[in-house]
Amino acid sequence: MNAPADDGSTANGTLEPAPSLRMRMLRHVMLPLAMTWLIGTVATLGVASHFTERAFDRALLDDAYAIASYLAPQPDGSVALQLTPSEIKAALFDQAEAVHFAVLRPDGSLLAGADMPALRAPLPGQSFRYGNALYQGRVVRAVVLRHEVQAQEYQVVMAHTTRVRNELLRQLLLYGALPLLLLLSLLAFAIWRSIERDLAPLGRLQAALAHRDAKDLTPVAIAPSTHEIEQVGTAVNSLFERLGRSVHAQREFAGNVAHELRTPLARIRALADYGLAHPEAAVSRQQLQQITESAGRAGRLVHQLLDLARADEAELALQTERLALAPLVGQAVLRHLDRADAQGVDLGARGLDGGTEDIQVHANAALIEGILDNLIDNALRYGGPTLTIELTVDAAAGRCELAVVDDGPGLSEAARGELVKRWAQGAPGERVGAGLGLAIVARYAQLLGSTLQLDDGEHGRGLRASLQLPLA
Repeated sequence: MNAPADDGSTANGTLEPAPSLRMRMLRHVMLPLAMTWLIGTVATLGVASHFTERAFDRALLDDAYAIASYLAPQPDGSVALQLTPSEIKAALFDQAEAVHFAVLRPDGSLLAGADMPALRAPLPGQSFRYGNALYQGRVVRAVVLRHEVQAQEYQVVMAHTTRVRNELLRQLLLYGALPLLLLLSLLAFAIWRSIERDLAPLGRLQAALAHRDAKDLTPVAIAPSTHEIEQVGTAVNSLFERLGRSVHAQREFAGNVAHELRTPLARIRALADYGLAHPEAAVSRQQLQQITESAGRAGRLVHQLLDLARADEAELALQTERLALAPLVGQAVLRHLDRADAQGVDLGARGLDGGTEDIQVHANAALIEGILDNLIDNALRYGGPTLTIELTVDAAAGRCELAVVDDGPGLSEAARGELVKRWAQGAPGERVGAGLGLAIVARYAQLLGSTLQLDDGEHGRGLRASLQLPLA
């Protein structure tokens, strides 16, 4: 025989079947009920037996008093039992039990009755004492009564057989315990049916999940039942929803990569082939320069695609904290300052002094950095010679506005709504990119509970991209 391992598996590696929830629930309910029935039955029989014994013992004592009342002194000074044999027979008559008695003199000798086995006499201060004895091969219940006649102490012993008592106890057990046992069995059956009925929705949920295709992530139909089973169904559907979003993000990422990288990679190969076909140094250098630019564009596309994928996944495990925006804005300016100088763009920040360095918001540092990097990158590519990051605080409204403003050609009203969508290219003649930068910023803003707002820049020129964040 294989002994079960600690993890529930047997020695040969096979898993033992898990215990049934129905049986476990039934056991948890019925075991206390059975113990209650057993303890209640024992207590009831004990109480009934006690009072039954008291009733029989009282009758036995009354018979002893009746015999003792006929002990009287004689003219010659002796004490005798003043009952004839027929009177004694009538006094001791019982249809069901055998009755025996004995009257003992002060010295212990037999005065009248049968020679009964020795029984313990009453203790000092007691007038009678009960006890059991074996007489003529049968157990008898006896009482020893102390009775004084002429200042001398006599003992009257009265004994009954116990057949009626035992039969009464058996009837109490039969008619008292068995009906309770029958009711317990009916209760177990009713509880079993109730458990089956209450767990039926869980069985249907298990069957629905067992036969479901792995690609099917639609919500499971949950029939109205118990609150706990509805919670399980809700948790399963919530898991399906998260898995669906994750699968959708993965498929979209794969499709985006395949769609967007095809063109720059094909261009890189074409430029390389052209350069190899023309061995002149000037042509090769020109082709290498174009290959470098195409590779940079492909790398930027990959970076933006990864940002989009992370944005789609961030909602599943987004954690916000208290952040000071001013240091993050200053770091963003420093990260892009060299590039801006190389392009002849005046990159600066506005609103970082005057107490704004102490202003904190509830946000995520990685998302704020992604928003700033993408907005600055877009402005450096398609904006004008001046680029400003603005930080303004509205303490009364409890909000802080973060904006990136350029003085470039700007965007039309129709293009602004389209450019926050992925892969939007804008109208012909407008300088816009592949349509990912602003889509990433819009998604990041949505994760932070805000909205990307695109407006005209200062004096109606350029583009002002902003979002508002709640103050901490």
